[in-house]
Amino acid sequence: MDGLLIDWGGVLTTSMMGSFDAFSAREGLGEHAVRQAFRDQPDARQALIDLESGAIPLGEFERRLAAALDVEADNLAKRLTAEVQADEAMLAAVARYHDAGIRTALVSNSWARADYVRLEAFDVVVLSQELGIRKPDERIYTIALDRVGLPAERCVFVDDLGGNLKPAKALGMTTIRHESAENTVSALDRLLL
Repeated sequence: MDGLLIDWGGVLTTSMMGSFDAFSAREGLGEHAVRQAFRDQPDARQALIDLESGAIPLGEFERRLAAALDVEADNLAKRLTAEVQADEAMLAAVARYHDAGIRTALVSNSWARADYVRLEAFDVVVLSQELGIRKPDERIYTIALDRVGLPAERCVFVDDLGGNLKPAKALGMTTIRHESAENTVSALDRLLL
């Protein structure tokens, strides 16, 4: 393998879902309320899709999601992601692969570019908001492959969401579902080094 395409939230950071759950508890919304809203409430789901596709600004997303959840909109995105921290082991591994000559691409459904750190470890940065295309749309993967300059068969894609892995696998990439830095780095070491 010559290329690593990797997600940001929940892979190079601590769990987004865990942070959503912590927010739900703080707001007294019930267990997994935000996850369920994104999955089951059309208004909340569409707000997320529109944000990640770059169709609406963050403030509009916050207003729409706040209405769906019946919470205050002020700083909602920051409150939702308050527990999210960089996963230092994962970031160090990406830097190590990059330094070893592996082509690296960040492929993320983005909320705001300012949320990303240490982008120097990536040869390519592919953000959904900038493209107007979000995972799991196959086009975001083909754009990332194009930019990294490698065929799918020479790349591995890592994401924490199974639905985002399916299109990558269909294109011919090796896929890894991220659950822990220890397991993912071990699998990547075998494939890339």
